[in-house]
Amino acid sequence: MTKMAEKKYPLLSRREIEGLIADGRSIFIVDQQVFKADAWLQYHPGGDKAIRHMVGRDATDEVNALHSPEARQQMNRYRIGRIDGRWTNFIPPIQGGKFRLLSDNQGVEDAETTTGECDSASIGTLSSPTSRDPSPVFDGAESALRKRRAANEIPPGSPSTASVSSVEPENDGMSYLDTITKEKTTLDLEKYPSLDFTTQDSIVTKYRALGERIKAEGLYKCNYGAYAIELSRYSLLFGLAFLFLHWGWYALSAVCLGAFWHQLVFTAHDAGHMGITHGFHTDTVIGIIIADFLGGLSLGWWKRNHNVHHIVTNAPEHDPDIEHMPFMAVSHRFFHSLRSTYYDHVMEYDAVAKFALKIQPYTYYILLLFGRLNLYRLSWDYLIMGRGPRKGPAWWHRWLEITGQIFFWTWYFYGIVYKSIPNNGDRFIFFLISHMVPMPVHAQICLSHFAMSTSDLGPHESFPQKMLRTTMDVDCPQWLDFFHGGLQFQVIHHLYPRIPRHNLRRTQKLVQDFCNEVGIPYALYGFVDGNKKVVGTLAEVSRQAAILAKCQKVICESDDPIHGHHH
Repeated sequence: MTKMAEKKYPLLSRREIEGLIADGRSIFIVDQQVFKADAWLQYHPGGDKAIRHMVGRDATDEVNALHSPEARQQMNRYRIGRIDGRWTNFIPPIQGGKFRLLSDNQGVEDAETTTGECDSASIGTLSSPTSRDPSPVFDGAESALRKRRAANEIPPGSPSTASVSSVEPENDGMSYLDTITKEKTTLDLEKYPSLDFTTQDSIVTKYRALGERIKAEGLYKCNYGAYAIELSRYSLLFGLAFLFLHWGWYALSAVCLGAFWHQLVFTAHDAGHMGITHGFHTDTVIGIIIADFLGGLSLGWWKRNHNVHHIVTNAPEHDPDIEHMPFMAVSHRFFHSLRSTYYDHVMEYDAVAKFALKIQPYTYYILLLFGRLNLYRLSWDYLIMGRGPRKGPAWWHRWLEITGQIFFWTWYFYGIVYKSIPNNGDRFIFFLISHMVPMPVHAQICLSHFAMSTSDLGPHESFPQKMLRTTMDVDCPQWLDFFHGGLQFQVIHHLYPRIPRHNLRRTQKLVQDFCNEVGIPYALYGFVDGNKKVVGTLAEVSRQAAILAKCQKVICESDDPIHGHHH
């Protein structure tokens, strides 16, 4: 872009951007440019929630990770200005950030500069990263933060500056559980690099340099020969399913069909990230044919869900991939009956949840066996309620998906289950087996995140550090890659989602070298050890639920005027 064109866009101050956000505008920063995405929210193929989590933030790394260069070019139509200097992130409104209207100065002089930083005297009254309701997790990690801030490791205005002293312990056992999580957060703060601007900026610079190296080495280029092998495997499994069905070997036919679905998920995932042809519509159609026509699942639903997951990974209030109440919880924070910003409802910690969480280490794999049924429900909710874009470049995707769903339910439920199997008993067994066999996919997805950190380290944590802190890789021999389908390289995938999965193993060494250079631990576990960590996390949360119940019972009895006594 020429300098003449650059002058068309005004230089916006932090205060002006804050005022726009307070006025309800969806403003974010990419490469020092200011974008207003209000008009695009309803058309965004990845859903509006992904954009809302970037409001008030420097979204450069998230946007570059999830979008093609062509999509980046199209974004320029929503550009409204530019900034000068380093941007200090706000907390987005969807996450509880509070903003001051431009006309509402509250008697405080605007102490900021165009660098986007405020001095310590004004930070309490401006809509700084602290202007939200206190986080019981991050803001409670008081001692470690104070020590590090005293050593000048954390800049003024970090997440607990204004709110750490406002957290009042609850007299119902919650304070004990909060203390445990605060200790874990403190361990995260000690385990991972400092949140000061210099350290985080250095991590970002090296992360972006690694991205350029990956591109230069051709790792974004798809290996179509590998997909020829994949296609052969899919065809074999699908053909065997119908051969065994013809022979009346219904159980074996169901196994092959379930294995077919299990393998298809990996390519649908690739297509959803534009990792095959890198063309938006081409990869989307490939994904819809695989997911909807052959698998009965909505690719559009998955995109909307998955993009949010990639941005707010492992955040209990925001990441739909760890929101499984009332059946499972990976953090005691769910005991607070959190409101999901993705589903727009409160995840009640009710009687059902209290019972289910008590036994979740034992029911975990059983629930995963029926995970596909829940995906049907979510897919149809997305399509029937029209939660995807109804206008814009992706308007027709919904109708293609609905056609695909009708096609799937016709060939599977009518053509196979009803017409090809003679009795209800065999039909039921066929249905169960075919839907239970893909369970390893659900286990793989949970394995990558359930045992990792769910702490809130505030808005200053860089994108690459957050992804490495909340994601683990699974160590497996190369000959088993077909079984894991690339999902064993979730760390690399979260850092660079558009790398084709057949190149992830080659990328792993580069990412490990990057982690060593910047001092971020790289989580790599064997499949068995990783599952042990997941079950251990579920067991720990289950124990915490039992402790909470016991505390509440003791307090209830102590307040009973007949059976207890008052203190």
